[in-house]
Amino acid sequence: MGSLPVIRQTAAGTEWTWQTVALVERAAAMILLLLALPVLVICALVLCLLSRRSPLIAHRRVGWQGAPLWMLKLRTMWDADTPHEGWIEHIDDDHGPALKSENDARVSSAFARFCRRHSVDELPQLWHVLSGEMSLVGPRPVTRYELDRYYGTHAEEILQARPGLAGLWQVSGRNRLSYAERCSLDLRLVRERNIPLYCTILLRTLPEVLRGRNSW
Repeated sequence: MGSLPVIRQTAAGTEWTWQTVALVERAAAMILLLLALPVLVICALVLCLLSRRSPLIAHRRVGWQGAPLWMLKLRTMWDADTPHEGWIEHIDDDHGPALKSENDARVSSAFARFCRRHSVDELPQLWHVLSGEMSLVGPRPVTRYELDRYYGTHAEEILQARPGLAGLWQVSGRNRLSYAERCSLDLRLVRERNIPLYCTILLRTLPEVLRGRNSW
């Protein structure tokens, strides 16, 4: 994390710069979706055969500027339909919720675990980038419950940036970080967002995904 360049964003040219980034992201998302489509179809079919359930789910999250976001994912858990805040409350602690564990019994199969480890289950979210609901880089979208309980006075601040597929905490330790550390890094990303940091996160994301370290 210490090696990441962090340059405080200045007002001059900021709006034009990020509007341009958003347009480039939409074009990139369309290309990536087309390239990923065969992988998505194969993985969806395998997951469907293994679990005998619909392979696609949508979790309700809070999106950009508070708009509702039905975040798409491939179904990799047995209780993927359970309300997100329900199991957050169940495993809550003083440091925030530990939403996933390395040997989580809810993961439906070895293939599902592979998909999670290499973030294949997140590929449907490229659709949200194409639609403008999400960015390639930004804070991860959370539920209203998480936002109110763990972000507190910073809740509105985190909503001023489009939620992202990749972010600062995902390239700084991923799931081995505590929830509080993830919140802190997401806030840092929103406050100190700049093009060098954006590009660095993008470049570091692919190796992290391929290695699958600290991801479950």
